[in-house]
Amino acid sequence: MNAPRRERRKADPALSDPERLYVITGDPDGERAALDLVTMVVSQAEPSPTVQPEQAAILRLCRAPLSVAEISAYLSLPFSVVTSLLTELLASEQIESRAPIVRATLPDRSLLEAVMHGLQKL
Repeated sequence: MNAPRRERRKADPALSDPERLYVITGDPDGERAALDLVTMVVSQAEPSPTVQPEQAAILRLCRAPLSVAEISAYLSLPFSVVTSLLTELLASEQIESRAPIVRATLPDRSLLEAVMHGLQKL
């Protein structure tokens, strides 16, 4: 008995169509928001009937914070297209973006010991 063979998923031709991506992004000369792959995005509103389907998908996905890289992966769209869509949503205040929270370095051990000794003396 042969083991089942796995087949690769074929890319949807509609998703890789350059003309479709151009239509989604609109004006290529427009200024884009300063977003990078780790910028966190959260939606502020429900999708309205007037937004593009891709923007509606972003608003539904981002009910909980997601990074731009995750949005790009979930929608199977290039980063540049996603940043263009996010720029429009930011301009209309339907989403909010922020840099990821950087973990603070641990405080110095001697400082913690000094605080602990001070509290014990109280």
